[in-house]
Amino acid sequence: MSEERGDLILEHLRAIRSKIGDLKTSMVEVKERLGCLDALYASISRRVDRIDSRIERRLDLVEA
Repeated sequence: MSEERGDLILEHLRAIRSKIGDLKTSMVEVKERLGCLDALYASISRRVDRIDSRIERRLDLVEA
């Protein structure tokens, strides 16, 4: 009886280990995608800043 219980516990631990491995893989993918989004946001932000300065120059709100 005790050996069966030990085997059952080991089986559950192996299943948990497998699921944790899957979660680690998923987290790596999420971090990569988040990094891409962060870089894209930074790029868009820089472009918006440049648009603002060009508008200000065209309206003669700042010195050229």
